[in-house]
Parts: sequence; C-alpha cells; structure tokens
Amino acid sequence: MTDEIVFYTNPMSRGRIVRWMLEEVGQPYRTEILEYGTTMKSPEYLAVNPMGKVPAVTWQGVTITECAAICAWLADAFPQAGLAPALGDPGRGTYLRWMFFAAGPMEAAVTAKSLGLLAPEDKQGMAGYGTFDHVVGALERAVSEGDYICGDRFTAADVYVGSQIQWGLMFKSLPDRPAFIDYAARIGGRPAAARARALDDALMPKPD
Repeated sequence: MTDEIVFYTNPMSRGRIVRWMLEEVGQPYRTEILEYGTTMKSPEYLAVNPMGKVPAVTWQGVTITECAAICAWLADAFPQAGLAPALGDPGRGTYLRWMFFAAGPMEAAVTAKSLGLLAPEDKQGMAGYGTFDHVVGALERAVSEGDYICGDRFTAADVYVGSQIQWGLMFKSLPDRPAFIDYAARIGGRPAAARARALDDALMPKPD
C-alpha cells in the first residue's frame, strides 16, 4: 500500500478529464501512460481494470475507474480542495444530480445519436435518456442558472460535465448553443485546466 496517487491514462482518452481533476485537486501523482491494444490489455493492467480501458486511479490500496466516479472520489478524498459540497450541504444534491446525469443519460444520448442508434419514437420510454432533445434542453438549463453547475461555486461536476460539453462542441455532437459555448469558455480558462491540457498535449504522438 502506498500514499502515491497513480494515474493510468492515454492522452487520447477520457483520461484528459481525470488529468484536469487531478490538477484541480493539487496533490502529487504519478502518471502511467498505456497504449491501446497493447499495455492496456496486459495482465498487469487488467489486474487494475479488467475492462482494459483508461483512465484509472489507485491510491492507498483503492482502485477507481470510470471518469465520473474518479472525479467524485478525488473530490471527497481531498476535501481541502473544495471541489464537492459536503454531506448535509443542500448543494450536494445538485452536484450529484448533474454528475450522474452526464455519466448516464447525457453520454448515452450523445453516443446513440453519433452512431445513428437513437431510440425510435415508440421506444423512447425504454431509453434512460428519453430523447436527445430532452437531454440537450436539460443540460442547457443546468449551465444557464449560474456560472457553474452548483451556482457560483466550481466543483468536480464542472470538470466532468464541462469536459463532456467541451468535447461535444469540438466534435459537433452537441449543438452550438450560446449557453454551452459560454460555459465551456468559462471553465476552460481555469489554471488547472490549462495545466492539464499542456501536460496531455505534450504526450500526444508527434507527426512523422
């Protein structure tokens, strides 16, 4: 067991979300870069994450996978960073609501739309997201009611939800609504976000 945070990632993965979260937390960590199809599927890494996917984080004998879970766990593990409303704080409900919304209905709807697999009208009640337009409308309201998901306070929910919005705008999987554009610019200007981008960009494969 070690006190060192170990971060398993690839710069072309959702690990970029966790990198940002780690920079916001401000604790030292060691980065292990894994490659698709090789070291990600090695026995050593499958012992960490049987899915053979990144990101993952280990600390003090605990292994955490799934970006939303990692962000929420880091916020609770290091409360001094002030990235999550405490238990008993009414804002924690809002925080958890949108964190899970982005990990569930939002990601499912965006992925289904990108693959041309949205639920047909007569089956929409069977899909957790309902319709893509309903998801987008709910998300727009969430980022329009204050500077951040929890009003005037930046939290780990902004790291996770915000990353999903930034990528949605970049890859055109979300509409270019002013509320999304303004929110993405606001959170993207944070120093920790800039540090995380620089670290991951430096690890990107160099063109021949």
